[in-house]
Amino acid sequence: MFIHEVKGVRVRYADTDQMGYVYYGNYARYYEIGRVEALRSLDFHYKVMEDEGVMMPVYENRSRYIKPARYDDELSIRVTLQEMPGIRVVFHYEIRNQLNVLLNTGETTLVFQRRDNGKLCMAPEKLLNKLRPYFEI
Repeated sequence: MFIHEVKGVRVRYADTDQMGYVYYGNYARYYEIGRVEALRSLDFHYKVMEDEGVMMPVYENRSRYIKPARYDDELSIRVTLQEMPGIRVVFHYEIRNQLNVLLNTGETTLVFQRRDNGKLCMAPEKLLNKLRPYFEI
């Protein structure tokens, strides 16, 4: 299992709604921040993968809102991969505030898609090689 935590994501005023809570649509952005940084921690970069002809569109997104995040909170985003990617990859998220209070859990499923023809494909071997050590028994 691969786990990475991104710390210090500050809630900006623009992220909040009229009640002062983080607007629900912004959690998808927090998930993206988490997964991009998790892959970057492996020295695997979205941009390079895209330049090499593979895209990763979101197939499914789920969120559970437990408690509100508020303006100026400092969030941590814990990203977990419980299974090796294939044609799709499932990221699990936990978002906590600076007091370590669990605010949100979520899951996104992304697919690997060839840029040239739009067909689904297996995860790039470079990514699989970076993740394999976390899944070997």
